[in-house]
Amino acid sequence: MCDKILIVDDEAEIADLIEVYLKNENFTVLKFYSSKEALECIETTEFDLAILDIMLPEIDGFTLCQKIRVKHTYPIIMLTAKDEETDKITGLTLGADDYITKPFRPLELVARVKSQLRRYKKYNPAHSENEEKDTLTHSGLVMKLNTYECLLNEKPLMLTPTEFSILRILLENKGRVISAEELFYKIWEDEYYCKSNNTITVHIRHLREKMNDTLSKPKYIKTIWGVGYKIEG
Repeated sequence: MCDKILIVDDEAEIADLIEVYLKNENFTVLKFYSSKEALECIETTEFDLAILDIMLPEIDGFTLCQKIRVKHTYPIIMLTAKDEETDKITGLTLGADDYITKPFRPLELVARVKSQLRRYKKYNPAHSENEEKDTLTHSGLVMKLNTYECLLNEKPLMLTPTEFSILRILLENKGRVISAEELFYKIWEDEYYCKSNNTITVHIRHLREKMNDTLSKPKYIKTIWGVGYKIEG
């Protein structure tokens, strides 16, 4: 079954261009120029990934991202016409997994889509063919790799694919400091060079918020200033 991609962009030329390139890769595409129409579809349709423009009339991309994250964990890529760090950080904080700045190369966007879907399928039981049945645990935290479940004190944590990947890497390397660069390489593979350190910082902050962890007295994710992050062994 083909992966189903949502595109929301009020600039028809851009939305149409993305649609052509994704369909050429055999993706199923649902495209909307209106955020209100897209929202209706989001509430009734299961997607594998969403591409959202930030600067939308009526309902902006940030709000759409928030509404998706209420019920869904599939990857979200934000499109922004501004090369501004605040837009990127805001999108990541609200649950987006990646961002790309306009103008962009269509093939680069396709590569980002494929990268996000690989990670999503790897850990999502509805898609995954991975037979791995390991469980990672730490101080009330339980991560079930084969079912993409994460529990904290027996209560479920709703993590995005990127958040799940970061937490998994830290748990698999308990006691060892993992640098931001190493996290980039493990998560985004050959894409790590074009990211900024703020990307990992924001995802770590989001994880801490969901886990009720603190920067000053962390129970789980500890920041080693100037070096990276770790979970104590």
